[in-house]
Amino acid sequence: MSNTQKLLSSLMVFACLLLLVNFGLRSSMGFFLTPISEEFGYGREVFAFSLALQNLCWGLFQPVAGAFADKFGTFKTLVIGAVIYAAGLYFTSIAESAFGLHMAAGLLIGMGIAGTGFGVVLPAIARMVPPEKRPLALGIGTAAGSAGQFLVIPAAQALITSYGWQLTMLVLAFGALAMVALAIPFARDKGSQVNVDEVGDLTMKEAVQEATGNVHYWLLIAGFFVCGFQLAFITVHMPSYLHDQGFDGQVAVIFLSLIGLFNIIGCILFGRWSGMYSKKNLLGLIYLFRAIAIVAFMIYPISLTSVYLFAIVTGFLWLATVPATSGLVAQMFGLKYMGTLYGIVFLNHQLGSFLGVWLGGYLYDETGSYDIVWWSSAIIALLTAAIHIFIDERPVLRIRQARTGGSSLAETS
Repeated sequence: MSNTQKLLSSLMVFACLLLLVNFGLRSSMGFFLTPISEEFGYGREVFAFSLALQNLCWGLFQPVAGAFADKFGTFKTLVIGAVIYAAGLYFTSIAESAFGLHMAAGLLIGMGIAGTGFGVVLPAIARMVPPEKRPLALGIGTAAGSAGQFLVIPAAQALITSYGWQLTMLVLAFGALAMVALAIPFARDKGSQVNVDEVGDLTMKEAVQEATGNVHYWLLIAGFFVCGFQLAFITVHMPSYLHDQGFDGQVAVIFLSLIGLFNIIGCILFGRWSGMYSKKNLLGLIYLFRAIAIVAFMIYPISLTSVYLFAIVTGFLWLATVPATSGLVAQMFGLKYMGTLYGIVFLNHQLGSFLGVWLGGYLYDETGSYDIVWWSSAIIALLTAAIHIFIDERPVLRIRQARTGGSSLAETS
């Protein structure tokens, strides 16, 4: 193995560990919903709003984090993000009011996730691995996040049961600080200053204008909005939903752990397939199968078997959208400002997440049921599958013309 290959292997290991911690910590937040709501005497809407705000802030700060990484490098972004993440977890543990929960669990943790998650790490991976290995590398990186969900959720739930939610938050805060050490290998990534063999010499502003003026970019954004709505609703509200159906807390732990386990398989496979087949078609199939899975889950009587089967199917499709979506951004617009452009796409994912989490809590308090949100998730998934038919996944004209020497054939290729 050459030194370059060893370096890339080392980078992937640290990237995967970092994403494992990032995603594992945030995936456990839903298990704090019931104990925090009971301790403060709130309805579920209050802490659900904190987590909805977390998803919103994650999205709002993702383009900022991506742009910062593009300009100043990935390492600085990860260190700042890890410190803010840890601070958010700590201040959540000592919060004494709804406002304190919103600021700590919502604003700070949301900022910390943005600075240490997919929107920063995946563009760095894309820039630092050879093009032929890029789709699989993005899939492996995404799968690492699911491994975090599989490993951290049972540990967090066990700690909450044994020591209470406040001490568990403190333990998670120390876990967030570990990401500072895991960020060290990314000191080699200099963001947009790295040589990525880009076509043209666009500024960041020009790159954003090019993308936002492209209707197919907006279709991709619309799809990711729906993805965020579904995933955040299930992550936050499924433990409470299962509790309402008469299952004990361990069933919810197994449910979310199964999602994490099977999503490892799904991300790697869809990452690999993204390098072999049409990315937009893969995304369309993912949303179609999600809709079918939700409808089946709602129609058939709930049981342990149906819960775990739903977890397996949902897990296989859970973050399978990320390799194809991030790969499409790179494929259509290039790598130089991928962090910024993917950050904008991810912002809309998190707008969907905010709506899914908040509506789940609001409609439950209003109706005593999650049924409206479940059926809405199925309907918008079907619509999303349909709109992906119309996405043109070719590189933008600027890139196509350069590859054909400026020939007019680029218009029809």
